Amino acid sequence: KKLLVIFRGINTKHFNPQKVSSSKINKFSTQCGIDRNKFIILLPGRLTQWKGQKIFIEALKLLNDMDNHQPFEGIILGSDQGRNVYKKQLISLVEKYRLNKIIKFIDHCEEMPVAYRIVNVVCSCSSKPEAFGRVSVEAQSMELPIIASNIGGSTETIIKGKTGFLFKNEDVNDLANTILMVMN
Repeated sequence: KKLLVIFRGINTKHFNPQKVSSSKINKFSTQCGIDRNKFIILLPGRLTQWKGQKIFIEALKLLNDMDNHQPFEGIILGSDQGRNVYKKQLISLVEKYRLNKIIKFIDHCEEMPVAYRIVNVVCSCSSKPEAFGRVSVEAQSMELPIIASNIGGSTETIIKGKTGFLFKNEDVNDLANTILMVMN
């Protein structure tokens, strides 16, 4: 009863949608070839297996196979930090599923609020518990829906249906269905 959890937090003045200029949004979209007429799904984070990029790709494949969705684009934003083999595996998976025109890889973004500002939904697909889950609160601060796996820190910062959505950890079908629900 004498303990109080104080979360790590983020700078909400920096992660503020009103502070991102249209010119920065347009410049980033153009540089990265992002079609803002589509529903944009973002998975930010360094490229490492436990961050769930493979689950994300598989969920977008399922979503693409469904008939009842609007045109969408998936963005995997993060550096491989020397994990060249893993990045090649991800690229191969995208090619195997013929999602080359749907999923983009972006290695780096100077200003994450700009990247968040161009998307419709953010995913955090970590297969191991995040201690805090910074992506979830950054998305919330940017007034975006967040879809995160139901483990770790995100379960403490997401109120289902109010501040975001949780999907069953490593459940590709649940992730795809949750994305579709947010799309609709």
